[in-house]
Amino acid sequence: MKQNNMLETVMKYIFMLAAFTSILALLAICYFIFARGIPFMADYGFGQFLFGDKWQPSQEIFGLAPMLVGSLYVTLIAFVLGVPTGVFTAMFMAFYCPPKLHKVLKPAMNLMSGIPSIVFGYFGLQVLVPGLRNFARSIGIASNGMSIMTAGIVLAIMILPTIITMSESSLRAVPKTYYNASVGLGADHDRTSYVIMMPAARSGIFSSIILGIGRAVGETMAVIMVAGNQAIFPQGLFRGARTMTANIILEMAYATGSHQNALIATGAVLFVIILIINGIFAYVKRTGVNG
Repeated sequence: MKQNNMLETVMKYIFMLAAFTSILALLAICYFIFARGIPFMADYGFGQFLFGDKWQPSQEIFGLAPMLVGSLYVTLIAFVLGVPTGVFTAMFMAFYCPPKLHKVLKPAMNLMSGIPSIVFGYFGLQVLVPGLRNFARSIGIASNGMSIMTAGIVLAIMILPTIITMSESSLRAVPKTYYNASVGLGADHDRTSYVIMMPAARSGIFSSIILGIGRAVGETMAVIMVAGNQAIFPQGLFRGARTMTANIILEMAYATGSHQNALIATGAVLFVIILIINGIFAYVKRTGVNG
């Protein structure tokens, strides 16, 4: 008994130490980003930095608006394409997929979640870029294929494993009695799946969407390979753009002085945007569940 109590006490403090380490790591990241980002934006001008339309480091011009808009477009496309696809795929795997096919799809999803982002970027570069280039030219749009649309499609593919895996787990966690009660009252399989089971699992589904969108906003390497990376306002879905993450990774290696501080400030803005997105989804999740 004493050994068990001692083991529980030791594990309690180990878990507590792990929790405090995570918190300290987060605080250290916040300090590093905001300690240099906020003073730069204050000196340069918050409005001028956030809403300026030109990014020319050689002339000490740091307008972040083109990258903000580019990130918004790319993330929105990933959301529109990836979220419905992921949720409905999870519905299929939870309620419609034959067991033999599920044994193939489930490991495939797990494998897909472990693929490095640069591999997704290479896939987009070799497959999606030529395809979208030919499509755009066929409808009279001059494009080299490296565009907002290409980056959005790549990100939509990348967030699928997260959304599918978590949503399916949430759907399967709904008590079977819900399904049996609905069918017993006369509802068919389709109505029970979409009207009873899916709303009951919405908390987990919203969580999967939050994580998926978080990955889409913060993704870098795959976007760099297919987005075109022009630091200008997007001129259309089939034209190039640059996201905030791409802006940081492309210029940080040689940035110094105010240029480096501007890139750190870009990271601070990105951090705040992700917090806002997570907060919005958390609010919708909480009010939806309570409602």
